Amino acid sequence: MSKITRLTAGKSRKKRVNVFIDGKFSFSLLAEVAVKEALKVGQELSDIQIEALAGTDRYQRCLNAATRYLGYRPRSESEVRQRLQQHGFDSHCTEKTLAKLKEQGLVDDTAFARFWKENRESFSPRSRWLTRLELQRKGLDGDTIEQVVDEVDDSDSAYRAALSRANRLSPSDYQSFRRRLGEHLGRRGFRYDVIKDTVERVWNEYGKVPR
Repeated sequence: MSKITRLTAGKSRKKRVNVFIDGKFSFSLLAEVAVKEALKVGQELSDIQIEALAGTDRYQRCLNAATRYLGYRPRSESEVRQRLQQHGFDSHCTEKTLAKLKEQGLVDDTAFARFWKENRESFSPRSRWLTRLELQRKGLDGDTIEQVVDEVDDSDSAYRAALSRANRLSPSDYQSFRRRLGEHLGRRGFRYDVIKDTVERVWNEYGKVPR
């Protein structure tokens, strides 16, 4: 058995605790792990316990990294997994972290898909096809995607996307209006027939008749 002879605060901003075993520096841990494990001077540790502490520290760092990442906006399970792998966390630690986050409701692909769709509908409407493609790129499974994408109304989305663009176009030149608005809707993945009907609808609402 080895004995903890000293505990000191680490110099980094990550709030770590340096652990000295039998008078020599042995390893460091996140301060929250040291507190949770109730480490104290004079405590005896076996090699197995020291290894377990290192594993707990890796897991807590992994969990903290994932939580920070989720703090910016909701993420898909695939996004979180890729992020943790990029930060060098092994698969065991990553999957354990994801299981914890799903248990807490912080990672939920169905909720994420709905968030993504609603965010697009509010700020940048796009087609069902493009919404599906974006969710595929986020790593969601087909059933989850279809469940949410089925709620997208292409005609309504195209109309709202067109209105946000139409007020920046000249209402006096139908050909230019049709071309530019059509290109705008095309970039958002709408089909030709939807684009044609939407352009004519918006043009007529501006009080003009297509020529």
